[in-house]
Amino acid sequence: MKWGKDLGYEMKPIYLDHNATTPVDPQVLDAMIPYMTEKFGNASSMHSFGREGKVALENSRATIAELLGAETSEIYFTSGGTEADNIALKGVARALKKKRSRVLYSAIEHSAIRQSALALIDEGFITEALPVTKEGYVTEKTLSDALDDNTSLVSIMHSNNEVGVIQDIPALVEVAHSRRTLFHTDAVQSMGKIPVNVDDLGVDLLTISAHKIYGPKGAGVVYARSGVMISPLVHGGSHEKGRRPGTENVAGAVGLAKALELVLARQESEYKRMIELSEKFIKKLRSRIENMSLNGPELVEGELTRVPSTVNLSFDGAEGEPIILSLDIESVAVSSGSACSSGAVEPSPVLLAMGSTPELAKSSIRFSMGKSTTVADIDRVGEILPDVISRIRKMSPQYAEAD
Repeated sequence: MKWGKDLGYEMKPIYLDHNATTPVDPQVLDAMIPYMTEKFGNASSMHSFGREGKVALENSRATIAELLGAETSEIYFTSGGTEADNIALKGVARALKKKRSRVLYSAIEHSAIRQSALALIDEGFITEALPVTKEGYVTEKTLSDALDDNTSLVSIMHSNNEVGVIQDIPALVEVAHSRRTLFHTDAVQSMGKIPVNVDDLGVDLLTISAHKIYGPKGAGVVYARSGVMISPLVHGGSHEKGRRPGTENVAGAVGLAKALELVLARQESEYKRMIELSEKFIKKLRSRIENMSLNGPELVEGELTRVPSTVNLSFDGAEGEPIILSLDIESVAVSSGSACSSGAVEPSPVLLAMGSTPELAKSSIRFSMGKSTTVADIDRVGEILPDVISRIRKMSPQYAEAD
């Protein structure tokens, strides 16, 4: 809790960074606690304690499989989305290297995919980033033109973590499969927000993370369609069919399964609510802040263009870092796609790939809403933000000169 400008009362913190992480749902915590206390057995042990853990692990696997439209045998537990992405990309690439040695991915992928692809170059692979439109889409033609008989895998995320753009995965999968190329999608940011079913999407691999859906940190899943070959990243046991050795996080698996059940139960109603919040928020800011731009597509009724809970805005003449710090003083938590490297703020690779200038990319702020976000929260930020932007712009020589 922090004191606001108006002395005499304490302002309620507003958390608009749900794409970074979410609070653990109390029901999820309740489901997990027994497996961190009295039901602590190693799921690989043969005694009753171990069998108890094994049953919980496999029940969780079955629940997740059913909710994703997969077979139980196609679900593999990991430590989170980053490891899951690494397994999907590197594991498949290495398994198929003797047949095909080229991997394609979109230029706006999460760093877990981008960095994995770059690491594969050192192993003799050819990796290539697919360009996107100014709204962030990978087109079917772009993918089709890039594919060749040496391409083993395409990785294109379902919904982008920074701007929320939703790719037409079924159409892109069809293009990839026409060249007998496997397809992976990172569904970390779409899970629980829009429909995610492996058969409807047609993907061969899919990855999710628990802490983005009100589950625990340290738990994730790789879905790998039956028959897909994956080389393990690490060695040391037969856990998860040897594809992810190491003692399983039983409590994490239980928490992930419970979180998935809960988030999917409210998915439809939350989607509609997020559309209302998003449109209200953007409309209010557009009426009060000049030279502000939306990064990513507009919401279109009846179409899946952007996850509505993600609103990424650029404010010409106001860098993201002072905006974040100023809002934090007002008890509002947001984030930026820009990264601090060696003391210098670097522009978001995602926004640069979408055609943004470095200066405008550095001025971007991501507002990501969640189940606790209210109309009052949006209204309050809508009142605070214009003054913050105005104050920062007045301190910017470049903006003052342009003005």
